[in-house]
Amino acid sequence: MRRLTAPALLLVLTGCGVPTSDVIEAGSPASGMPGPAPTEAAAEPATVPLFFLTEGELTAYPRPAGDAADLTSLIRLLLEGPNEKEGATSATTDLPRLAGAPSVTLTDGATITVTLPDTPTPVSRTALLQLTCTIHYAATPFPQPSGETPRLRVTGTGWTLTSPTTACPAKPWAETGVFDR
Repeated sequence: MRRLTAPALLLVLTGCGVPTSDVIEAGSPASGMPGPAPTEAAAEPATVPLFFLTEGELTAYPRPAGDAADLTSLIRLLLEGPNEKEGATSATTDLPRLAGAPSVTLTDGATITVTLPDTPTPVSRTALLQLTCTIHYAATPFPQPSGETPRLRVTGTGWTLTSPTTACPAKPWAETGVFDR
């Protein structure tokens, strides 16, 4: 390793004879290397109310959903029943466990039909309300053509039940403040 002598060090520190100058104003300011392209922020999942029972009363439980507009996925979440946290707060369900996947279709301008495969026994009135209110209060508005009351039709093997959306409590979560519509 070589050491620089004082004259060599002085020569290096003086900039090799390049004269100094004042600020030259021309053009736009210097910019550095371009950064990575901006990426879209990951969308937060929507929070939807799933209706379970607490001490027999219909209660809305907030649950994240990837796409609140996908009613089939929403009904699947409901049919899975309360999660561990909801179960710890005494949430229960009156809906049956299904072997197959439910289907959800808009059958006319005012009716959403939920088909529960392999369900030979009609669901209870409470279970029907769980389905009706979950769909009614989902982030996607329930269809409301003029002059008709929107309704939910639930079918199984050999049975059909219909429920008007007016059967849902007006604001079941008013006490919790979780969903303010």
